[in-house]
Amino acid sequence: MSEQNFDLVVLGGGSGGYAAALRASQLGMTVGLIEKGKVGGTCLHVGCIPTKALLHSAEVADVTRESAKYGITSTFVGVDIAAVTAYRQEVVSSKYKGLQGLIKARGITTIAGEGRLVAPNTVQVGDDTIVGKNVILATGSYSRSLPGLEIGGRVITSEQALELDFVPKKVVVLGGGVIGVEFSSVWKSWGADVQIVEALPHLVPNEDESVSKQFERAFRKRGIAFSLGVRFQSVTQNESGVVVTLEDGQTFEGDLLLVAVGRGPSTANLGFEEVGVTMDRGFVTTNERLATNIPGVYAVGDIVPGLQLAHRGFQQGIFVAEEIAGLNPVVIEDINIPKVTYSDPEVASVGLSEAKAVEKFGADKVSSYDFNLAGNGKSHIIGTSGSVKVVRVNDGPVVGVHMIGARVGELIGEAQLAVNWEAYPEDIAPLVHAHPTQNEALGEAFLYLAGKPLHAI
Repeated sequence: MSEQNFDLVVLGGGSGGYAAALRASQLGMTVGLIEKGKVGGTCLHVGCIPTKALLHSAEVADVTRESAKYGITSTFVGVDIAAVTAYRQEVVSSKYKGLQGLIKARGITTIAGEGRLVAPNTVQVGDDTIVGKNVILATGSYSRSLPGLEIGGRVITSEQALELDFVPKKVVVLGGGVIGVEFSSVWKSWGADVQIVEALPHLVPNEDESVSKQFERAFRKRGIAFSLGVRFQSVTQNESGVVVTLEDGQTFEGDLLLVAVGRGPSTANLGFEEVGVTMDRGFVTTNERLATNIPGVYAVGDIVPGLQLAHRGFQQGIFVAEEIAGLNPVVIEDINIPKVTYSDPEVASVGLSEAKAVEKFGADKVSSYDFNLAGNGKSHIIGTSGSVKVVRVNDGPVVGVHMIGARVGELIGEAQLAVNWEAYPEDIAPLVHAHPTQNEALGEAFLYLAGKPLHAI
């Protein structure tokens, strides 16, 4: 039994936790980083990074099938899942080694094991006591299910889906949000039949409605089936497959059921409530500066109500380290954090949807323009369709950008700068967008809203 003392103790080594540790170390603090698994957390090991490796593999499969369109002769033979797995694991392993090296180089003490908060400034890890002047809770999230829906056998979550050693012939996907549509996109590209079940009226339901409708058309064109607006009722399974029943009596059969209904906060049995941390349905309640009700205890990432995104946790980790150091960092509202769905087509957005902007400012105070990617040279070259929609306050700033099409996730950087810096379209219109790039689509939308469209009538 030993006691270790630090300026900052971070419980959880995922995106939020390790970012906090790195920034705190930069600012001269001694840091103890506690992680029961591998630093990098869900995002690096079973989330963002490995799923995007699968999506790139899927993109290669699609390009191979369509290569004749671009004057290249090739034949799509099939998916070597063992080779895909090796590729995915190599990407993750490389990033993991790099992160480990960075943490070590910054002089951060990593403590392996499951930590439990036993006092406002103390975390117990096995027989060891870890004491900090400040503590950051960054314990991440887990794949949720629905009441009465047990995970097991042919009913799987995204973690099991990553590890499959075969390509299913037919899959039912419960949930039409980010995780559900990304895996649906992968499996369809690999040759599977896919049926999505979404209880809400649209796929990617958190996006601007115009984007959701375009997304549905694109998935329908790809042959991905989906049921909207009807809730899941039950599933039965046997050695050969699953049968999913909806509340209206519809049934769907598949080899597997992927449960992709969101993620829950990993806070149970970690001592938070016993120490007195205010909780709400498993989430840690904080103020806008991510402080809990207990002085010196902060929370970041998926356990804080709001968007569950790795880059949100990353930004929050940096924010809290700077807050503790007295730097008074700027608060970024969730609405102004960029979101990307990496399916085919991609979806990327930041800021208010048109409906939310109208609700906030009034219909007579809001304008928008939807630039069709058919008018963009680079989009034509790479064979994608879609649009870039910009929402502004009349005689005021850009408050939202909503995009759909291949690779539009790469455009979100300029979009989030425009929204977060409250830029007017008139400010951006004189700036130069390189040609031919998809960024020109953003430029055209800004030109239109500035009153001087060139490629639109």
